[in-house]
Amino acid sequence: MSSMEPVWRTATRSNTNGGECVEVADNLPGVVLVRDSKDRAGGTLAFDRHAWRAFVTATRTT
Repeated sequence: MSSMEPVWRTATRSNTNGGECVEVADNLPGVVLVRDSKDRAGGTLAFDRHAWRAFVTATRTT
């Protein structure tokens, strides 16, 4: 596998039915990719690492 291919991991709150969760690929340089675990072919969102950290921090505190 190329180091430039995303390695996806499922959110920790996902269940065996898919739940309403996302998958994250954070192995690429400078970018974090996010996609719907129920619609993997439906596209991805891309965040720079700073924006992703800010988003995660904000969601943990609310």
